[in-house]
Amino acid sequence: MYKFFKHSINIKPLSVNQCWQGRRFKTKIYEKYEKQVLELLKTYKIKLDKTKKYGINITFFVTNKLSDVDNFVKPFLDILQKKYNFNDKQIFELNLKKVIITKKETEKIEFQFFEVN
Repeated sequence: MYKFFKHSINIKPLSVNQCWQGRRFKTKIYEKYEKQVLELLKTYKIKLDKTKKYGINITFFVTNKLSDVDNFVKPFLDILQKKYNFNDKQIFELNLKKVIITKKETEKIEFQFFEVN
C-alpha cells in the first residue's frame, strides 16, 4: 500500500516559454484542431470576469493509455482563452483527469470553470 505525501522544494517553476529557444510555430494539425474546437465551443456562453480568479476541471477521454495528460492541457487551454477572451493568469486551480476508453469515435474533452475564493 502506498502512502501519499506532500512535499515542497524551493525552486522557481520553469515556464514552457523558458524551455525552448527560438520561435515555435503551429503545425497544420494544431491549426485544424484549433478551428474544430473553436467551432464546437460556439454553443457555450461563458464570460469570465477579468477581476476574478477561476479554476478549471478538465477530463480527457482518450484511447491511448500511454498519453501524458499534461500534453493535452496547453493547446486546449490556449484555445479556451481565445474563445472566451480570458488570460490564463486568472486560472488559480487546474484539475486534470485522463479516462481511457476503447472506441476512438467517442474521444472527447469535458471541462468546467469554477470561481476560486
